[in-house]
Amino acid sequence: MTRIVGGSVGGRRLAVPATGTRPTSDRVREALFSRLDHLGVVDGARVLDLYAGSGALGLEALSRGAVSAVLVDSSRTAVAVCRSNASVLGFADRVRVIGRKVEQLLAGPAPTRTSTLVFLDPPYEMGVDRVLRLLVRPGWLAPDAYVVLEQSSRAQEPQWPDGLEPDGSKAYGETTLWFATATGGVGR
Repeated sequence: MTRIVGGSVGGRRLAVPATGTRPTSDRVREALFSRLDHLGVVDGARVLDLYAGSGALGLEALSRGAVSAVLVDSSRTAVAVCRSNASVLGFADRVRVIGRKVEQLLAGPAPTRTSTLVFLDPPYEMGVDRVLRLLVRPGWLAPDAYVVLEQSSRAQEPQWPDGLEPDGSKAYGETTLWFATATGGVGR
């Protein structure tokens, strides 16, 4: 069972696609959001949740004070689940769900507003270097955006492109979270 861990709708259950996703565990999300809350990056955030699956990360951020979330996944089932979860939680007016491949989206025109908090939770076997390079293109990240990448603990540290400054990592069993902050001219 996947649920919202904390905030205004803490404890509420989330639907999860039956196949094709690997939801971030409640324990990992609780630890992640404890760190993000401590850093002060959630309250008022404009969230971009890439490889959203059920939307758990973006929806958790909304529950904890983010103002908006864009949930992106290429699976039709995941897109439907994200929309349903946003509606059931009462966040439909603050969520935009995009059914597209992440690389195609990031290679296209930038949105009208930059994101201040980004979650990337791709399939563990997928490389992320190209996605990270696309993410730092102008218009995607606010100058001080915070980026969280979830990968297998067996994966190597990502090759952070210019514009993202690594901010450490934390392993939770099979899952490792990598952190980075946007720097320099990113988002301008």
